[in-house]
Amino acid sequence: MTALVDAARYSDPQILMDVERLGSMYGNRLSFMRVLLRTISSQQWRISHSLFDLDRQGYGTVVYAIDTPAQRYSLVIFSAYLPDEQRNDRVIADQWDLTMALCEGDISDARMHHLRNNVPLQEAGRLNSRVLVLSRANRSSRNFESVVQALASGKQPPVEQLVQVGYLYRTTAVYGSGKMGMADWGKVRDLFPDFARPFAAEMFTCYLLRQFSIEQAEHIARQRCPDTAVAMSKEIKRYIGIGNATGLGMAPYLIKHPQLIDRWVSVRESALQCVLEQSVLDAELHAKLLRDLDKAAQHLAETHIDDSRQATLNSQARTELQALASWLGDDDSPVLPGELLAQVRQTYCLETQEILVSLLLELYPEIVDEFANQMSVQESLVIDPAMRTSTLMQTIERDYNWALAVDFSAPGAQDIFWYRSAEKLEPRLGEAGVDPGSEWQMRLDIARSVKECANVLQADLAAHPDSTVARFLLRCPQQRPIVRRVQSMAGARCGEIRANLVDADVLPLQLLRCKLAFFGVSKFDPKSRLWVRNTMFQGAPLLQELNEACVDDWYFPLAPTEQVS
Repeated sequence: MTALVDAARYSDPQILMDVERLGSMYGNRLSFMRVLLRTISSQQWRISHSLFDLDRQGYGTVVYAIDTPAQRYSLVIFSAYLPDEQRNDRVIADQWDLTMALCEGDISDARMHHLRNNVPLQEAGRLNSRVLVLSRANRSSRNFESVVQALASGKQPPVEQLVQVGYLYRTTAVYGSGKMGMADWGKVRDLFPDFARPFAAEMFTCYLLRQFSIEQAEHIARQRCPDTAVAMSKEIKRYIGIGNATGLGMAPYLIKHPQLIDRWVSVRESALQCVLEQSVLDAELHAKLLRDLDKAAQHLAETHIDDSRQATLNSQARTELQALASWLGDDDSPVLPGELLAQVRQTYCLETQEILVSLLLELYPEIVDEFANQMSVQESLVIDPAMRTSTLMQTIERDYNWALAVDFSAPGAQDIFWYRSAEKLEPRLGEAGVDPGSEWQMRLDIARSVKECANVLQADLAAHPDSTVARFLLRCPQQRPIVRRVQSMAGARCGEIRANLVDADVLPLQLLRCKLAFFGVSKFDPKSRLWVRNTMFQGAPLLQELNEACVDDWYFPLAPTEQVS
């Protein structure tokens, strides 16, 4: 029987959608990367090279042919020489070590010619709807060459170096959903069922980039020193992930897709509530939880970051996880999942709470995995013109009481505005009254818009107590966007982030981390309040291992325990 989302079982949305809690989330069994690899394994996708044309330095073209039970795809990768001084992870870059595109079908000579002329240009190029994903990546300046040199000399890369930076390449953008002429989400969802889950095609592209990064490093090592070169050990290969640099471009997504976010949070919460209703943990599950608590604590110890705020949080969470494991190991009392989480939420910090949520979901895969196919939703924001304005006011007071409680006259409460740069069409933050362009701001100020609408509506009700929404909007047309949102989100308890996003103290980083947690990334490494580095697919099964059996135990990945010779 398929598990269903049950809104009645949610925790308080005021708690769930608190921006600080959202910014403390970790990946779990329902994260998109985890679901993707389970799908590839269970359906036995066949992935091989249809072209592997790299020179001695690793430059050239590689094409992966992907055969699923439904159809064939191709991932085309172009690797080119890039001087170190031109390697730039910012969106303003116009050259990269590697560019790639995930395409439908085989790649003919004519298609290859078109892709070769456009994929390396990225935003400046133009593609067609047979392309699903466009991306680019740069080599790690700290790791790539040293790993190649170690392999070429017959040695394995030093583990302690990979603990510092656990990848050979990092992406700087992964585009989909119709950009640059590619297939939009509707087409992907309807015509390419293999990627009909949110961001499945984008995550798959990153997974194959990880595969390529390992193969390219080994290829260069063999070409450089054919007599001494060795292949990377399986343990180190698994520990190699893909780096990712994520900035403000991701943050507005959570605001612009409230129905989808409501679904993501609701599904996770429904799965959690099913777990919390389980009876006492038996000896096997109790032992697994203890092992996982130790594993998560060690993972945090191996997460090296410079940001003092996140470093402090990681240290606190690690100490609390160790204390929790010690307590559970010494206490013979029965452990009920629901009571355990309730006690942790009363005692420990948000980071520890959210780690425990992820670990509890790991205890019952037979329950949790049934929710994996419910992460999509048909989004539609529409106005109900016949609704009475009195009913609309009641809806605002019921669903948006958190927004009405914000004091926008307080110092700093309206000091920030969001806008999209003309040069790169990427979101930016401006300081109100200081930076130009506030008249072009993106409408991400949901709390302020709701409160303004409520004030206008209250005055309108005094003059027109029996009005409909249609007549109200004729009198006040500027309220159409927020009225449409309020009406469409009625009953969707987890779609709105409970925060004033134009406050001077807003931390976009928390929005980024929330979305990245749903992706399934690890090792959040904030570089400012505006962007974060992280690692994707670290610890994940290798491609050949997915064809054998998918062991889905790579959450909170740990470095190999011993240096492999």
